[in-house]
Amino acid sequence: MKVEVLGSGCAKCRKTEEMISETIRKLGIEAEVVHVTDIGEIVYRGIMVTPAVVIDGKTVSEGRVPSEAQIRSWFGR
Repeated sequence: MKVEVLGSGCAKCRKTEEMISETIRKLGIEAEVVHVTDIGEIVYRGIMVTPAVVIDGKTVSEGRVPSEAQIRSWFGR
């Protein structure tokens, strides 16, 4: 599973990446977490507001820091 956090590296983007990594660890899920900071790539993907979260190619969140409960729901937990 590949989880991408798209954003410039701002505080909200870093917090989103931290929350996702921590929740994945708690759930024991094997996943690669990648932070995409290239603005051209972010725009190419149609993301207008960051942070955005993409799981296996599907955008699941855009423009806010997700809660742990929301992150868990993305993984069916």
